[in-house]
Amino acid sequence: MITDVAGIDKEFDYVVPVSSESVVSVGTEVRVELHGRRVGGWVSELGVEPPEGLALRPLSKVRGWGPEPELVDLASWAAHRWASRRGAFLKTASAEHAVPFLPPPRSRPPAPPGPGWAAEFASRLQARTEVVQLPPSSDPTALVGAVAQLGPTLVIVPSASRADVLAGRLSRAGGDVALLPGDWARARAGAAVVVGARASAWGPCPGLAAAVVIDAHDEGLSQEGAPTWNAVAVVSERAARSSVPLVLITPCPTPELLALGPLTVAEPDRQRSGWAQLEIVDRRGDDPRLGLYSERLVTLLRSADRAVCVLNRTGRARLLACAACGELARCERCGSALSQDDAGGLECNRCGLVRPEMCASCTSTLLRRLKVGVSRAREELELLTGRPVGEVTASTADVPDSDLLIGTEAVLHRLVPADGYRNVVFVDFDHELMAPRFRAATEAFALLALASRLVGGRQGRVAVQTRQPEHPAIRAALFADPRILVGWDLAMRKSLQLPPYCALALVSGEGAGEYVAGLADQQVEVLGPRDGEWMVKSTTPQSLASALASVPRPATRLRIAVDPARL
Repeated sequence: MITDVAGIDKEFDYVVPVSSESVVSVGTEVRVELHGRRVGGWVSELGVEPPEGLALRPLSKVRGWGPEPELVDLASWAAHRWASRRGAFLKTASAEHAVPFLPPPRSRPPAPPGPGWAAEFASRLQARTEVVQLPPSSDPTALVGAVAQLGPTLVIVPSASRADVLAGRLSRAGGDVALLPGDWARARAGAAVVVGARASAWGPCPGLAAAVVIDAHDEGLSQEGAPTWNAVAVVSERAARSSVPLVLITPCPTPELLALGPLTVAEPDRQRSGWAQLEIVDRRGDDPRLGLYSERLVTLLRSADRAVCVLNRTGRARLLACAACGELARCERCGSALSQDDAGGLECNRCGLVRPEMCASCTSTLLRRLKVGVSRAREELELLTGRPVGEVTASTADVPDSDLLIGTEAVLHRLVPADGYRNVVFVDFDHELMAPRFRAATEAFALLALASRLVGGRQGRVAVQTRQPEHPAIRAALFADPRILVGWDLAMRKSLQLPPYCALALVSGEGAGEYVAGLADQQVEVLGPRDGEWMVKSTTPQSLASALASVPRPATRLRIAVDPARL
C-alpha cells in the first residue's frame, strides 16, 4: 500500500511503502516513520505490490477519515495544473482535526426549491456548466434550493461570512445543510447541501449530484499565495469528472466564466431593478483647485442620511492628468494608466507601450500627478460636509458607528444592506478603471455591483466621480447590461493575447532565471525579466502546465504563480 507523505515543513516527492490492515480506503489520513520523524500523509493507492527486496513497514497511526478517493485523483490534476505538489491540495481537502468516526447521516431533505423560474431552470439542467446572470441585489437562495433537488450539492461562496448567511437561510427553510469547515465530518458522512468558502471547493460531498458557485467572478475565490488555484476551475473539473451540472451565479459575467459555459439571464425584466440608480459625476471640466471632491459630490454627501465613500489607495497606479484640459494620461492600446519613465516619456504598466510625455487630447506637455489617500480624504470630507466621518480599511477592527463613512473597498465587504446605507460614492473611480492589471475593468464593474447590492438595488444610489464617463464598465452598470463590458473586454484581451485567449504564469525567486532558461525548448513565450519576475505564456492551461512540469526545479527558492488573479 502506498501513501504520499507530507512533512510539517516539506513535502516528499517519493512514495513510502507501508502495510496495515486498518487502512480501509484511498484518502485515509495516516502517519508514518520517515527518517526518524513521524509525518502525516494520505493513502493514495491500495493493493500495490512492493518492488522485490523492499520490506513493508507498518503505519505508525491511522488518524481517521480523509478526502474522498476522487479528490485524491483531483489533487494530482491540480498539482499539474498549478505547478505545485498534491500534498498542498490534499491538506486543503482534509479536516482541520482528526476525524476517527463519522456521525450518522441525516434523513432531512434539501431546502425546498423556490417558485417560478428557479425551479424551471433547475429542471432543465444537464451535465455541463451554466453561467447564470443574477442582478446584484437578488437572493440566490431559491436557485440553490432548486438545484439541490438533484441530489447532494456543493455550494461555494467567496467568503466565510456569506457562507454562514446562506447556510442559515437554507437551514431555516428545513434543509439538511453542512457548513464547512466546522461541519466537515457531517459533510463527509453525507449531507443534502454542503456550503463553504473558497477552500470548500475541496470539501467532502459524497454522491455529488450538482455544484453551485455564487459570485463566481469574485477575487475571493482565487488564492493569492502559490499555488494560485481558483475555486471555479477546481469545481469545474470536479463536476466534469462526476458528470454533474455546475451553475455559476454572477451579476458580472467575465470572459473567463463565459468560456466555461453558456449564459442564462435570469428574469430579464427584473434585471434593472436589481441595480442601483447610477449617477455619473464628470470631472473633466472641473477646476483643478476643487481637489478631490466635486461640488455635486459635496452637495450629495451633505444631504444624504447615510452614505459610504470608497477610495482605494493601495496597489494602484499613479495617475497623471493634463493640466490644460483635465484628460487622464491613458494608454491608447489597452486603456490603462500611463506613468512617467526614467527617459522622460510615458509608459504603460499593463502592456508596456511607451510614448512621448504629452496629452493625447490637446497635445499639452504639462501633466500633473493626482495623489489620493483615505486618511487625508476623511479630514477634507469632514471640513466640507460639517459631519463626523468614520474611516474603514482592511486593518480596521470595527466599523465606526457613523452615518458617513469613507474607506477602501474593504468597507463594501464589511457592511450589509441591513446597515441602512442607501448611498455609495466612488470618489475617484478612475483609479479602478486604470489600474495596471488587465482585469481592471471587470474588477471595477464588480465593485459597482457590490455597491448596488449594499444599497438594495433601485432603492439606493451609487455615484461615481470620473473623467471617463463613457467607459464600458460604467455604461454596463448604467444600463444594467454586462454585455456592454464583456464585448469590449474580449476585444481588448484578444488583441493583446490575454486570458482566456492564453494561459499565463509568473516566475520569480532566486532560482527563477535558471528555471526560465530551461523553458527555451518548450512551446511557450517568455517575457522579462521585469522587477525580477518573468512571464510565461502559452496557448492553453494544459500546454502551459506541461511545459512548466518538464523543467526540473532548482534547489534555490522558486515561486510559480499560474494565472494569478491580480495580474
